[in-house]
Amino acid sequence: MTSELIVDVHSQEVSIAITEEKQLVEFQREKQTDTFSVGNIYHGRVKKIMPGLNACFVDVGSEKEAFLHYSDLGPQFYSLQKYLKQVTSDRKKNFPIAKASIMPEKKKEGNIAEALQTGQEILVQITKEPINTKGPRLTCELSFAGRFLILIPFEDKVSVSSKIKSPEERTRLKQLMQSIKPKNFGIIVRTVAEGKKVAELDSELRTLVSYWDAAIGKVQKSTKPPTVVHEETDRTLALLRDLFNPSYESIHVNDIEVYKKIRNYVSVIAPESVDIIKLYRGELPIFDHFGITRQIKSSFGRIVSFKGGAYLVIEHTEALHVVDVNSGNRTRNNASNQEENALEVNLGAADELARQLRLRDMGGIIVVDFIDMDKAEHRQALYERMATNMGRDRAKHNILPLSKFGLMQITRQRVRPATNMEVEESCPVCNGKGKILPSVLFTETLESKIETIKAIGLKKFKLHIHPYVSAYIKKGIFSIYRKWQMKYGIGLRVIPDQKLAYLEYHFYDKAGNEIDMKEESELKKDS
Repeated sequence: MTSELIVDVHSQEVSIAITEEKQLVEFQREKQTDTFSVGNIYHGRVKKIMPGLNACFVDVGSEKEAFLHYSDLGPQFYSLQKYLKQVTSDRKKNFPIAKASIMPEKKKEGNIAEALQTGQEILVQITKEPINTKGPRLTCELSFAGRFLILIPFEDKVSVSSKIKSPEERTRLKQLMQSIKPKNFGIIVRTVAEGKKVAELDSELRTLVSYWDAAIGKVQKSTKPPTVVHEETDRTLALLRDLFNPSYESIHVNDIEVYKKIRNYVSVIAPESVDIIKLYRGELPIFDHFGITRQIKSSFGRIVSFKGGAYLVIEHTEALHVVDVNSGNRTRNNASNQEENALEVNLGAADELARQLRLRDMGGIIVVDFIDMDKAEHRQALYERMATNMGRDRAKHNILPLSKFGLMQITRQRVRPATNMEVEESCPVCNGKGKILPSVLFTETLESKIETIKAIGLKKFKLHIHPYVSAYIKKGIFSIYRKWQMKYGIGLRVIPDQKLAYLEYHFYDKAGNEIDMKEESELKKDS
């Protein structure tokens, strides 16, 4: 199976799409200003002890205070806290972790008030981003993830991924890491480390240890918590670290700086694959060029169609996600075929649902109402199909067989809010009032905007409009577009953009910054 990764970089946000056999399977969009990411480590301060919950709230600088349960303190919590006190007691002297003393492990069953008190400084790592009204979820069991290894301070054991089946390879990796790991560090060997040479593993281990040293250096300088002391790599590189494999056919990026970062990263971890990274220079938006925009519009929303006219209805609630499977117009007159028809629709729904869970990053509890089937072997076949489809999902999950009511229950790891894309287009002209200016005057409106832009001295700029409008403007030898270029200069470029509504438009300068040409009514709507 071939995969492609497409990265769309804008000044305000970064969008990442992953396709398998040209079909969109993962999509993430993050604002450039987002700072609270899973994996970030903070020097925080305990704000409130909650004995009833056996937990506390920690100030890490987020809008909502972060939540830390007693069970998430980790077995080596007291060793970490003692080391933190030693580091902050003398902010000029380095205190290597190799000289740290290991304290007795924390009891599995205990009281949060015995371990922490209000105002206490603490090192924590985010395991779940803020979701709805809840703040981030924290752990004190710190870890630094690389492509081949995960480094855990104050542990002393080496663990090997259970997905590495060869006993000889497991023994080799364990003995190798035991011989090179620094004192007071634990190691988890990831699946992709199978068959790797000692030089590669040692190089990454040194890099991860340097992350720890840098974090402790920031803790020493942090006189007023909360302070971020370790940030995960940007989302693009984090995805590559977890997902990169030889099946990638290409990685397309539309930003030169991000292109250089990815190229440098891949040249280290897989130099033989560096040529698959390509800088996109086309005029069309990168997602339009690779067909991502169209798939986003058809894959998100309350109703999702799949083969043969059947469709899923997906509802999101605070506690769970509910999915209803409908056969749509897939009806057969022969009643004897109803069971076979139900099986065919349900199997297709299982294929699409597995993709939707990854695409929307839906987590928590998912309840699916499949079409009723009488035969036990059909219900078992549906369960096995769903389990096989979910095998490609990186998130931890659990699937239960169909219940007596024909419901399938799925739990899936939730570390961030589910991706929710608004695919319905609002009218950009009437702003919801139901009345618009005559559409035949739209080109005159655009021309007046172009004239204004030329008057302020801009020589090169782009006009993004809906593909249908673009086709109309460019139609014929003596098109409207050609007349505009003759009148205002060839610095004007008209770009069809699939994500825009029918009469929506945006102007951009040559650097890609939007030129504000909104009408007064549009400005009122935005405010």
